[in-house]
Amino acid sequence: MFFKKKKQQLTYDREKMKPVLRKSICTGEVTAGFRGIEDRTFHEVMLIRNENDLDTFMEMYGITQIPDTEY
Repeated sequence: MFFKKKKQQLTYDREKMKPVLRKSICTGEVTAGFRGIEDRTFHEVMLIRNENDLDTFMEMYGITQIPDTEY
């Protein structure tokens, strides 16, 4: 009766981008996304409001750890 929805695994170019958390100094808002290695542009993916949001982001892209936090 109950069917579990398959989680879609999203991808990103691991050679050109790296996962980053960006935190606002003023408001404390945390945003998860990817930073371009060559051009340093930030591509925002989702707002992180709690630990569950961070876990969801990491599961979506198959990330085990996020090495960088930017302010």
